[in-house]
Amino acid sequence: MTPQARCRCKATGGMLYSPTAPVVRLTAQSDANMDRIIKPYILKRTPDQDQGRKLSLDYAKELNAQQYAAVTAIDGPALVIAGAGSGKTRTLVHRVAYLIDSGVDPSHILLLTFTRKSAEEMLERVGVLIGSRSQRVCGGTFHSVANMLLRRYGRVLGIEPGFTIMDRGDAEDLIALLRVQLGLNEKDKRFPRKGTIAEIYSKCENTLRGLEEIVLDEFSHFADHLEALGKLQRAYRLAKRQRQLLDYDDLLVLLREVLTNDEQTRLTISRQFRYILVDEYQDTNRLQAELIRKLATTHDNVMVVGDDS
Repeated sequence: MTPQARCRCKATGGMLYSPTAPVVRLTAQSDANMDRIIKPYILKRTPDQDQGRKLSLDYAKELNAQQYAAVTAIDGPALVIAGAGSGKTRTLVHRVAYLIDSGVDPSHILLLTFTRKSAEEMLERVGVLIGSRSQRVCGGTFHSVANMLLRRYGRVLGIEPGFTIMDRGDAEDLIALLRVQLGLNEKDKRFPRKGTIAEIYSKCENTLRGLEEIVLDEFSHFADHLEALGKLQRAYRLAKRQRQLLDYDDLLVLLREVLTNDEQTRLTISRQFRYILVDEYQDTNRLQAELIRKLATTHDNVMVVGDDS
């Protein structure tokens, strides 16, 4: 496959930029609803691939044909399907290096991974290839990038830069405190515990679904407490806002709100990130998939990498 090779593709489990199903699977069919062309790159293991070679900037020599096609892909959205041992990380690392070598300002590249360690290791490898220029790349998890952007632009929602992030334990404790203050089913053993309540609220945020839908579909044994759970959810949101507290879900939810409701801020952020690369795309949820789409509003240069399972 050459870098210019293109085909229209239909996602059987969802498609790129679709907020409803982020796990992408490709077929050779065309989708009449797609107004963009997504370029697929399928990575395969090369038996004689030399894993021990010293990295260099001779990309054609260092990469196999599929990897090279992905690394040197032209602008626009692209999907890389990478099987086990196919060199997925190698491809992402070289893609970042190639963009910088091609004259792209490193600060205009956004690398999204599911662990901070993965981002750090990838950027370290980019540094081996091209030196200290890689230090200016914005890389991290969805949550760490959202944290950075909210501290910079959150005031449009009344969020001060010094907000505090609660971990899951803190969030559960606040929920328990509010439950007592509201006098909600204190003696009813069938009322969900704080951890379950936090899980329910988290599912609402990450799947962009309402409380009633989540409870009836996945926690139907708590359906009798739906009204109380709604009251507690409203109190929880209000308490967080008043105290400038954000839980992990809020980082993504509020960034989405900023990007949705403030056009100037959305344009400012999307103009900054000329190229967006996403690792483990098959693991993204609806909220994360929508954030990718909004962050790419201006340039639409998104390369997502997922496995072939």
